[in-house]
Amino acid sequence: MTKEPYQICTRCVMDTTDLEIKFDSEGVCNHCTNFINTRSKHNYLGAESDQELERIVAEMKKSGKGKKYDCLVGVSGGIDSSYVSHITRKFGLRVLALHMDNGWNSEEAVLNIKNIAKKLDIDYESYVLDWEEFKDIQLAFLKASIPEAETPTDLAIPAAMHKVAAKHGIKHIISGGNFATEGILPRSWHYNSKDLKYFKYITKKFGTKKIRKFPTFGFMKEMYYKIVKRIKIIYILNYVPYVKDDAMQLLKDKLDWKYYGGKHYESKYTGFIQSYYLYEKFQIDYRRATLATQICTKEVSRIDALQTLESKPYSDEIVAKEKKYIAKKLSISLEELDQIIQRPAKWYWDYPNDQKRLGFIYDTYRKIFKREKLANF
Repeated sequence: MTKEPYQICTRCVMDTTDLEIKFDSEGVCNHCTNFINTRSKHNYLGAESDQELERIVAEMKKSGKGKKYDCLVGVSGGIDSSYVSHITRKFGLRVLALHMDNGWNSEEAVLNIKNIAKKLDIDYESYVLDWEEFKDIQLAFLKASIPEAETPTDLAIPAAMHKVAAKHGIKHIISGGNFATEGILPRSWHYNSKDLKYFKYITKKFGTKKIRKFPTFGFMKEMYYKIVKRIKIIYILNYVPYVKDDAMQLLKDKLDWKYYGGKHYESKYTGFIQSYYLYEKFQIDYRRATLATQICTKEVSRIDALQTLESKPYSDEIVAKEKKYIAKKLSISLEELDQIIQRPAKWYWDYPNDQKRLGFIYDTYRKIFKREKLANF
C-alpha cells in the first residue's frame, strides 16, 4: 500500500496515520461520517433505551431461573467494566465476574476488582493464562512488527468468557464495550483479533513454542457459542447515559475505585503499547480515535482535541521505567526490546490473513440475524 501525503480530517482529528482512511471532497473522513450515520442506532435514546434495557434485564433474569447466575461480566479493573458491574447489580442481576489474567495487571486494577466484587457482593473467578506460553505469543506479535501487539489478549478474553459462561449455563455475557466512547477505531490500527489464519501464521513464524493451552476464539467457535449454546453478548452501556468522567467519580465515591493513570493503563502492557509502542513505531496516536469519537458526540471541541494531540501521549521518565519492566517480564534484554521497536513497520496485509472470507461471513450473518438486536459482532 502506497502511503498518501499527510492529511487530517476537517471535522474530527483522524488522519493518514490510518493508511486506509478515506476523505470526501470536503476533507471529511470516513470514520466520523460512518460514526455519525450509525450513532442513532446505538445512542442512549431516553425512554426508548430504558424500555429496551428493561426487556433485556427481564430476559436475563428469565434465562437465569434455576441457575446460580443471570449473567457474566468481564472485569479488568478499568472504568467501563467496573461501571458495568455497578449497573448490573443496580438492576438486581445475579452476576458472575470473570477476570482474564494475562499477567500484566496493574496494582490499582487488582485492587479495583477486589473492591468491586466485595462491595457489590459479586462472585468472582479468574481465568489465568499459562504465562510461558502467553509470553511467547506476545513476543511473536512484537517480532512480527505489526500494530496488533494486543491481539493475543483480545483473542483470549472472549474465549475465556464464553468458556466460563457455558460451564455455568449462563446465556448472557455483559461487555463494557460501547459505541459512545469506542465508536471509532481504524482496522489498520488493530486488525481483526479473531482471524485465526493471521494469528496462527504470526505465532508459527515468530514464536518458539507450540500452542497447547492458549484459548483461541475464531469464527467456528464463535458460531458454536452463539448458535448452539445461544450465548449473547450485551453491550449494556449503549442503553444508559454514559459519561466516563461521571462514571469514574461514582466508582471512586461508592466502590473505592482507584484511577490507574491513563486509558487502558489497568494493564501495564496495554498502556505501554498504546501510548508508546504504537506512537514511536507506527506514528499511531491512539488518543485520536477517542478524541474523534468525542468530537462526534460533542463532548470535546476539535480545537481542544488538536491541542491535546500537540503533546506526546507518554512521559519519557515513565516510559524509561516501563521499558525495563516489560523487557524483564518478557525475558528479553532492553536492547532487544529497542531493536524490536526500531524494526521496519509491517501491517496486517503484509501477512497471510482471512479478511475477505471473514468479511463475507460476518456480513451474511448480520443480514440473516438483522432483527436480533443482541447478535452483535
